[in-house]
Amino acid sequence: MNRNIQLLAGVVITLFVTVGPSGADDSLVGHWKLTSDARDSSGANRHAVNHGVKFEGDGGAVFDGIDAWLEVPPSDSISLGKDPFTITVSIHTEEQLDDVLGDVLTCFDPAKRTGFTISLMNYSGVTNAQSNWRNVLFGIDAGHVDAEWTDCGRPGTNMMVKALTVFDGDLYAAVWEPAEGGVGHVYRYAGGTEWIDCGSPDICNAICAMAVYEGKLYVGSELYSGGGSALPLSPNENHGGSVFRYDGGTEWTDCGKIADVRSVSGLTVFKGKLYAGTGTTRLADTSLTRGMYRYDGDGVWTDCGFPGQRIVHLSVYNGELYGLSYDNGGFFRYEGGTDWTSLGPVPETTQNYGTAIYEGRLLSATWPTGSVYRYEGPQEWTHFGRLGEEKEVMGMAVYNGQLYAGTLPLAHVFRYEGDNRWVSTGAVDTTPDVTYRRAWSMAVFDGKLFCGTLPSGHVLSLEAGRSATYDRALSAGWHHLAAVRTENRLKLFIDGELVSESSEFDPDQYDLTTDQPLKIGFGQHDYFNGRMKDLRIYNRALSKDELR
Repeated sequence: MNRNIQLLAGVVITLFVTVGPSGADDSLVGHWKLTSDARDSSGANRHAVNHGVKFEGDGGAVFDGIDAWLEVPPSDSISLGKDPFTITVSIHTEEQLDDVLGDVLTCFDPAKRTGFTISLMNYSGVTNAQSNWRNVLFGIDAGHVDAEWTDCGRPGTNMMVKALTVFDGDLYAAVWEPAEGGVGHVYRYAGGTEWIDCGSPDICNAICAMAVYEGKLYVGSELYSGGGSALPLSPNENHGGSVFRYDGGTEWTDCGKIADVRSVSGLTVFKGKLYAGTGTTRLADTSLTRGMYRYDGDGVWTDCGFPGQRIVHLSVYNGELYGLSYDNGGFFRYEGGTDWTSLGPVPETTQNYGTAIYEGRLLSATWPTGSVYRYEGPQEWTHFGRLGEEKEVMGMAVYNGQLYAGTLPLAHVFRYEGDNRWVSTGAVDTTPDVTYRRAWSMAVFDGKLFCGTLPSGHVLSLEAGRSATYDRALSAGWHHLAAVRTENRLKLFIDGELVSESSEFDPDQYDLTTDQPLKIGFGQHDYFNGRMKDLRIYNRALSKDELR
């Protein structure tokens, strides 16, 4: 072996279809075959404690996405420190999903924000959007975060970034443009402060909801009133309520108008179908108020029922599809057909704005106490902390091992610190002489957390630690991914090809030493939903040829 490669300082995370290098290797410090048990066959005796994982031979270990995981106790864990290491493992995910995909492997101390994370991001209920769909993140941290948010520009002339979604290697923004003659647009981020106009598929003032479905980007249109944000009403009073598929450039295909609704307020994918929430507008005639619809192709939208309160935003968790309401703290579980079960009201809440899955639990963002609540069971909710003195919590996302949430009226983004404590990372909108400022939408892209705002209409980014992300949808089946810490950056490989690099960093500032256990199939986001086998850890960085 080339001596220079052996001495390369770095971290490599790889998820293999094939097995790793054959033969003896003194740098192999852990090897869990995961075919019949959770024992370590490297000779280091770092055997994992099994918490409900099933083993199916060459089919690998089955992680149910609900509560199954493997734990290598801290006393047996590998101390990473500042040294190079390599992790290789085969993973498999299903095509049709009824849950998030969760964390593949973590060794992370949330109190100190120290360690590493390998996670599959499959986020729905980020206000209007399914913001990340089957994206991959490999990140490290040692308590580092940008001192302030970076301004990434204003897409068009918008006053509200309604949704952010990662699609096919790019970040897209759907916006509200309320000015005279204005219509809602979709923009693609071009780096720096530049945005490329992808067109306006409808004549209403907002494009609101976004999701990736069957390899395409879908958006929903909306008539949005600025009155709810204490802003002047838009002169454009054209109704929305249609869904469109993006065909590239500025071309869109109309996928149909949904009944007589004025807005499509949320989109998400559940069990291979695209669902739309439609309840932004409160109508005096409640017989016209709509709930959720399912897309059955060729412009056909099937009514999935109205549970007596508007269904605005949508979320997926542990095999269930959930609807969030702006009425009386309503939170509902979809039962199929047109049937719904009420799980609320969420305490001290009249409006639910979004969800996140954090440490395996479902959270809801609320108004008017500026609080987050954790779901414990039907009509059972636990207070998860208030975010400063804010009144409303909106977009939430798990990013590089930490939970973040945006607020109103001061448009701060808070980071969860544990024990119901939240700390502000700063304000993302400081527009003067307005009543409300919103940190509304979020997505993880290019190793950073992005947030869209009202009323400035800007998008901003924050980098915590260092991350390399795969910003395309990881296809179903078995895959080989890789992430590399060289002397000053992370690199992410998929099936042997380099797909992403982090920004540079000083390796001396990233000591990953922690007394936390090595968690296989669990982490700060959720339990892994899939199969896994042949997990290996090396105390050196493998070369690209070795990874192949």
